[in-house]
Amino acid sequence: MAIRVPRIIKKSSTSLDVPKGHFAVYVGEKQKNRFVIPISYLSQPSFQDLLSRAEEEFGFDHPMGGVTIPCSEDIFIGITSKFRI
Repeated sequence: MAIRVPRIIKKSSTSLDVPKGHFAVYVGEKQKNRFVIPISYLSQPSFQDLLSRAEEEFGFDHPMGGVTIPCSEDIFIGITSKFRI
C-alpha cells in the first residue's frame, strides 16, 4: 500500500502562474517565501488554524497582496506534510 504525500510546489519567483486547483501563500516570520499549495489544504483543521493565526496577525488587508502564514518554513512543511489529501 502506497502512502501519498501531499505536494507542495515551492516557487521563489513572483510569477502569477498557479496551476489549477492550487493557490499561493507566503510563509515565514521575517523573510517570506512563496509556496503554491493545493486548494484541498483549506479543509484541513491544522491549516485552518494557521489561517486564523495569519488573520490575527495581518488581518485581511496585507501589503503582499496574498495569504501570509506567520510561521517558519519548517513548521509549515511539518504541518502540511501530515495531510492526507
